[in-house]
Amino acid sequence: MTDLLANRDAWLMTNCSIARTLDVVGNRSTLLLLREASLGTRRFDDFAARVGISEPVAAARLKQLVADGLLERRPYQEPGQRTRDEYVLTDKGAQLVPVLVALRQWGDTWAADPAGPAVWLAHHDCGAEVHAVLRCAAGHDVDPDGLDVRPGPGLIRTNAE
Repeated sequence: MTDLLANRDAWLMTNCSIARTLDVVGNRSTLLLLREASLGTRRFDDFAARVGISEPVAAARLKQLVADGLLERRPYQEPGQRTRDEYVLTDKGAQLVPVLVALRQWGDTWAADPAGPAVWLAHHDCGAEVHAVLRCAAGHDVDPDGLDVRPGPGLIRTNAE
């Protein structure tokens, strides 16, 4: 165990990246809207129907996802119709796809219907099933018990040290 973890009372988690991420995506409908965007849903009515939320909730959540930079609004127009907006993942939003894959993978293992998961994810090029993994920058797969916690530049220490 690192010295950092041995004295947890000496540091605060007010600058926690997980907590800040949950401030952006931490409710069910937001994560499901991101799931739909990652699966190619683009239109407002499809988001609301596929997530099973009311139009006012969908509008508020999509507006917030755009404000947070996770989705981008793009105008489109079908022949004879007025111009409308579609919603597309930004690079920032696409970086949450591994999180969605990890949530799906956990759910497939621990919360799936007895018949099995609703969908599988496969690599487009080879057809192999896709999994989320922990991997260090040197390319090694890492088990959760193989993680060390080290102080980051934003760690806030208390006077308890």
